[in-house]
Amino acid sequence: MNKRPTLSLKSPAKPAAPKLRASHSRDLKPALQTQFQTNLKPDSLAYSLIGAASAVVQVKTGTNLPQALAQVWSKQPDITPQARGAMQDIAYRAMRQLGQSEALIGLMAPKAPEALVLSLLSCALALLTAPDDTPPYEEFTVVDQTVSAAEAHPDTARAKGMVNAVLRRFLRERKALLDAVLLQPVAKWNYPQWWIDAVKTAWPQQWQQILASGNSAPPLTLRVNARKATVEQYLATLAEAGMDATQIGPYAVRLEKPVGVQLIPGFADGVVSVQDAGAQLAAPLLDVQPGMRVLDACAAPGGKTCHILELAEAQVTALDADPKRLARVGENLDRLQLQAALKPAEAQNKDWWDGQQYDRILADVPCTASGIVRRHPDIRWLRRKGDTLQLATLSGKILDNLWQMLAPGGKLLFVTCSLWPQESEAQAAAFAVRNQAVRLDAPGQLLPAGGSGQDHDGLFYALFQKNA
Repeated sequence: MNKRPTLSLKSPAKPAAPKLRASHSRDLKPALQTQFQTNLKPDSLAYSLIGAASAVVQVKTGTNLPQALAQVWSKQPDITPQARGAMQDIAYRAMRQLGQSEALIGLMAPKAPEALVLSLLSCALALLTAPDDTPPYEEFTVVDQTVSAAEAHPDTARAKGMVNAVLRRFLRERKALLDAVLLQPVAKWNYPQWWIDAVKTAWPQQWQQILASGNSAPPLTLRVNARKATVEQYLATLAEAGMDATQIGPYAVRLEKPVGVQLIPGFADGVVSVQDAGAQLAAPLLDVQPGMRVLDACAAPGGKTCHILELAEAQVTALDADPKRLARVGENLDRLQLQAALKPAEAQNKDWWDGQQYDRILADVPCTASGIVRRHPDIRWLRRKGDTLQLATLSGKILDNLWQMLAPGGKLLFVTCSLWPQESEAQAAAFAVRNQAVRLDAPGQLLPAGGSGQDHDGLFYALFQKNA
C-alpha cells in the first residue's frame, strides 16, 4: 500500500525575480562603445553625427573636446578630412548649445535617454537651432540622418524610434518648446548655473555680453612674423589670394572667413601663425632686448615663445610640464625657423633651474580658461566651481617660485586667460604685496570683445619689475 505524500509546511519558493538586462542595471551598465565602427558612409551626415556624439559623450565624463575628437578619429580608418571637419563642427556647436538642447530633450523625451542617445540628440538639435539663423543642413536631412546614425550604433539602435519622435516633435512645436526652456537660465545662456552666477558677480555691467560672446564662433586671427613681412605686405598677399582681412593689432590680422591652415598664404613658410589678438600683446609687453635671457613658463603650444623670438634675438627657454605639448612648441619653432631651449618641467619647482637668473619671465599660468570659452566651449561643462581656488593656489606658487629666478631690474609678465578676479586681479595684487614687486603699466583685464577694430579673447595682464 502506497503511502500518501507528506505535506511540507514550508511555503512554496517564490519565483526568482527577473534579472535586469545589462543595459538597465545601474551596477552592470556596460561601457559606452565610443570606438564602435559603423557601416555608415564617411561622406554621410549620419557618420559625422554619430562621431560627434561619441566625442560629446566623452566630454560629459571629463575628457576635453579636442582629445575626445582625436580619439574618435583614430578609431575610424576610413575617415576623410571632410568628415573630420564635419564632426568637429557639429561637436563644437553641440557644446555651445548644450544647456538648451538638454532642456529641450528633458521636455520631449518620455524618459531620460542613455548617454550616447542624449549626446546624439544634442548634436541634432544644435543643427536645428543654429543661433545665426543659417542652419547648415535642411531640417528633414538632419532628422533622417540622425535616425540613421542611431540605427547604426549598438548603444543607440533601440532608441531610434524615440530619436525620430523627439526630433519631429521639435519641428512641429519649435516655438512653444523654445519659449518654455528659455525661461531657464542654463538653457538660455548655455552655461552651468554656477558659471552664470560667477560672471554676474565679477562683471555685473557686462555679464550678458560676456556670456553671449562665449557662445559665438571665434575669428581666425593671424600673427604676422615681423622677421618676414609687415602687416601691410601680408594684407596685400591676402588680397592677391582673394581673401578679405582686417588689421586688428600691431601684428594681428583677422580673416573675414576662417579657412584651414593649409590654405593660409605663407603659413607653411612661417610668414604667419594663428594666434588670438589679445594673446599677441604678451611679447611686446615684455620688451625683450637682444641677448637677454628669457623664460617662457607654461609655454605650450608656443605662440608667445615664437612671438618673443620674432621680435628679438634672445636666449629663450620654453618650459612646460607636459612633454607632449612641449613637442608642439618645437614644431612651431621649426616651422618659423626659430630656436629655443625646450625644458619639460613644472614651473612651481626648482629642480630644473640652472641657477642663472632671467632678464624677462613670461608666466602664462594655469587657470580655469574662462576667458577663452568661445574657442573651447567644452570648458564650461568640464570645470567645477571649486577649480578656481585650486588653480589660483597653484598659480600663486608658480609666480612666487619664478620671481626668485628673475634678475634684479628684470620684468615678469603675469598672464592668465581667466575672467575670475580670484585668478587675475586679486592674484596680481596679492603677489605684489608678498614679493614687494613694482607693478608697471599693463592692460589688466581684457574682456572678450568683437568688432571692426578689435576682436580678442578674455585675458589678464599684469607686469612687474624687480627692484635692482
